[in-house]
Amino acid sequence: GERQTGANVEAGSRRRRYDGYGPEREVRRPAAQAAAQTEKAIGAAAMSETRLNGEGEPDEDELEPVEALEELLDEIVEGLGLDAEIEVEEAEGVLSGRVTGDDVGLFIGRRGQTIEAVQHLAQRIVFPDGPSPVRVVIDANGYRERRAASLRSEADEAADEALRLEEPVELDPLPPLERRIVHEYLRDRDDVETHSEGDEPERYLVISPADPR
Repeated sequence: GERQTGANVEAGSRRRRYDGYGPEREVRRPAAQAAAQTEKAIGAAAMSETRLNGEGEPDEDELEPVEALEELLDEIVEGLGLDAEIEVEEAEGVLSGRVTGDDVGLFIGRRGQTIEAVQHLAQRIVFPDGPSPVRVVIDANGYRERRAASLRSEADEAADEALRLEEPVELDPLPPLERRIVHEYLRDRDDVETHSEGDEPERYLVISPADPR
């Protein structure tokens, strides 16, 4: 599981919700308009699943993973009306799709919700036969590294708060990849421990003072 170290947090322990997450400022368009346009674009791409990597017996026209991901991202970018470039490469078990442009905020979405949805969709479409040893990762204008840096900073602040209050502190719900970033980052600290609670997509991290050894 995702539990890293130390004892479980007792169910009756007091909890604080860490509110250090600032508003996502990647999206410049009105929220309702952006959400509707994004949903439409991703929905159209999802409808193309059969065309991209059809169901049933494979045929000579079936796309290779790199081609399938390129076509999927092309369709979403076009559906969002973005002026962006797409680059796809596969290396060391990771199929990476990168979108770059002046205005890719709509592709990223508030707190990365859209880019996470695209990544989930891409994994399912590019590898339609089920779990694959190759993992699809979607990025836009270096968002992933900026987000990881932000998560590490917020993790330190929440850990310090947990120590100051001497009680567990909850983070906002995060997708599995981002929870893993926080887990692995805080693993090097011996004064706090982390574990995940809740059900997807509302699963969240709890940072607790480490039990005295």
